[in-house]
Amino acid sequence: MSDSLRNKVVVVTGASSGIGRSIALESAGRGATVILIARSQDKLEQIAAEARELSGAATYAFPTDMGESDEIDETFKNIIKVTKHIDYLVNCAGFGKFEKFVEMDRREVTAMFQVNVLGLMYFTRLIGRVMMDQKTGQIINFGSIAGKIPTVKSAAYSASKAAVIQFSNVLRLELKPFGVKVMTVNPGPVYTNFFNIADKTGNYAQSVARFMLDPDDVAWQVVHFFGSNKRELNLPLSLSVLAKFYNLFPTIGDELSLKYGSRK
Repeated sequence: MSDSLRNKVVVVTGASSGIGRSIALESAGRGATVILIARSQDKLEQIAAEARELSGAATYAFPTDMGESDEIDETFKNIIKVTKHIDYLVNCAGFGKFEKFVEMDRREVTAMFQVNVLGLMYFTRLIGRVMMDQKTGQIINFGSIAGKIPTVKSAAYSASKAAVIQFSNVLRLELKPFGVKVMTVNPGPVYTNFFNIADKTGNYAQSVARFMLDPDDVAWQVVHFFGSNKRELNLPLSLSVLAKFYNLFPTIGDELSLKYGSRK
């Protein structure tokens, strides 16, 4: 591991598992001071211990429900108590559920948007102000290939991720004059516990197994682009190409999605 992030502060939401955990540990392995945010205090404390061992630097864990604005406010206050400078914010927190939209419980849709979109936006607003004042920083928001390619039973989730992508596009323009960068990461399916919630049958995970990404590989690529001017990272390459194809030929794209991409 290098010391490329020594004396840098990395804030990661959704840090208790999956890609968020991998990014936190990858950052710590490069010497970063890591601030971990997720709901589970026990999991955060375990990961914080791992991060300290890797980095030899301070690590902080703040249990937070990203769907609750009051908790976000409190966590932000706690962050400012331990550091006045924030170099990177990585917004990984989020969840999905694959179900026909007309059959979904409206409370599940509301909760999904509360965490995936509104919580992300509100927390980014708070951290973004710090970065604007310091005239440097990078915000990395996790969208999804699902926000670019439609598949059945993912209307609410795809809409939430499309919102994150477009929010990030506009935010990039607004923060550029202040020296703050914004990158969106849009992964396809990843080997995490995401599917334990999104698709309890396991059918979808099996059907997209050939596209599955390893969270550690995703984390390496994300951290590799820390400080870069890259605006968007779409993974894997095959689905990135498919997303471009869909934009160019949406009618054909719809037919292909119905035939091959909607096996949930």
